[in-house]
Amino acid sequence: MRVLVLLFSALLLQAQAFESRGLAELRAALDRAIETKVTPGAVYWCDHAGQDVHWAQGNRALVPSVEAMTEDTVFDAASLTKVVATLPSVMLLLERGKLELDAPVQRYLPEFRHPRVTVKHLLTHTSGLPSGLPKQEGRPGWLGYAEGIRQACACVPNPAPGNLFRYSDVNFILLGELVHRLSGRPLEVFAAQEVFAPLKMLSTTFKPDTSLLPRIAPTERDEHGVVLRGVVHDPTARRMGGVAGHAGLFTTAADLAKYARFILRGGPLLKPETLRLMRSVQTPATMLERRGLGWDIDTLYSRPRGSLFALGSFGHTGFTGMALWLDPTTDTFFILLTTRLHPDGKGDTRALNAEIGTLTARAIGLTARKESP
Repeated sequence: MRVLVLLFSALLLQAQAFESRGLAELRAALDRAIETKVTPGAVYWCDHAGQDVHWAQGNRALVPSVEAMTEDTVFDAASLTKVVATLPSVMLLLERGKLELDAPVQRYLPEFRHPRVTVKHLLTHTSGLPSGLPKQEGRPGWLGYAEGIRQACACVPNPAPGNLFRYSDVNFILLGELVHRLSGRPLEVFAAQEVFAPLKMLSTTFKPDTSLLPRIAPTERDEHGVVLRGVVHDPTARRMGGVAGHAGLFTTAADLAKYARFILRGGPLLKPETLRLMRSVQTPATMLERRGLGWDIDTLYSRPRGSLFALGSFGHTGFTGMALWLDPTTDTFFILLTTRLHPDGKGDTRALNAEIGTLTARAIGLTARKESP
């Protein structure tokens, strides 16, 4: 009897937090995406005011055999690496007095010879650095972490820092190495010990162990025709050995939910004022695009906000089909993890991200956009 009472209480709380029609619309939207081959499958998670719903739909693999999607599927997080691994690592070093946001990157990476570029410029993507490492004619097959860092340090800002928002992997490649230099530990070690372990993110890692392979969602075939599974999809991170500040992380929806709760509501890692700093606008007032430290607030990448979440909400996406969006105004976050690149790299979830953002807001009762306080 006690078990039945507890189950009924849980269902009642869920009904209070979420509208059943809204949840049905979310499932239907994901069904359509699967049917139209936007993605073979997805895991969805939403937490509103401390109550959450989550489920898996479709398949995590189609080749060489069909595998059903499960909630514990491990995904290649792609650019979520930037905000889940590199960003909190940098902010921990900030709190410990190891770095300053307005200090030139050259202070910490002497071989980076552009003294006007600051740590803050890297975090807000206003450094002027290129979006990725330049293609080197005649050297398409470079390998090695050190070579990737050398190339990143050789990049030249254009225009000068502080004048343009340009989303750039190079920024976070440099930040990942900055964590390495200042902590004395590689990024994957520092993040595992200082971020993932305290938050009990037990399935979150770079270079996943073979024991995780059965749960990992594959992406697409590499240049040799081999389906990537447990190997990072991003070519630059792959050449760098699987670990870089911009990509390489593997994680689950449940682990991301633990991280999102911490970012939204506070926790053991960072001070409340640090969390507020990260998610507040840090780009110049003269710049149309608005970014926090690491987080996207209002740019062309803000599709997961949908049409109803407040303009003060924030989040990030990942090339492999990842979306994480958080709204302090309604005390809500949602996670959408897809296998959109599997098996042929043709799936496109940009429109789906926007649709799921809007439907999530409806499911928690929003009918019009509210401004953040």
